[in-house]
Amino acid sequence: MSEVSIRRAVETDAELIADLKHQTFYDSFAEHNTRENMDKFMSEQFTRQKLIDEVKQPWHTFFLAFMHDQPVGYVKMRDGSVPLTIANQACIEIARIYSVQHRIGMGVGKKLMQTCHDVAKQKQKNVLWLGVWEKNQRAIDFYNKWGFEKFGEQNFILGDDVQTDWLMKKVVR
Repeated sequence: MSEVSIRRAVETDAELIADLKHQTFYDSFAEHNTRENMDKFMSEQFTRQKLIDEVKQPWHTFFLAFMHDQPVGYVKMRDGSVPLTIANQACIEIARIYSVQHRIGMGVGKKLMQTCHDVAKQKQKNVLWLGVWEKNQRAIDFYNKWGFEKFGEQNFILGDDVQTDWLMKKVVR
């Protein structure tokens, strides 16, 4: 298996991250949603400029995954907004974690998740949390393997479709 390397993204990586985010989100969800809802979401919420601007926000931390010097995934961590049910705990969110489709199962997600754990420890956070679409069983299984447990739900609007995301958390040790 090829070695996965991770590095913290810098502002000059914004366009690369925007392209990765667009590609991985579309690849992950297009077959399970209508073209109209995907197109609406991508054109309103996932524009290239919005994605580039996201990288510049100080409460966001991005890491890029590479194999053979090719970008194969990324993670976005967000410090700040926390669901009320865990607001009294030192938390950090895994806002997005994606691998390009042809590298799923090759250790990209594992390496990115380990990076999230390392960051949480460095920032003295006790809880990692995330939201995942209730119909994304592959992702739910991945998070369960890492010890995440469901603690709530929230709405996610994709185009005109109101979907349910599970909120999952894990105590960092």
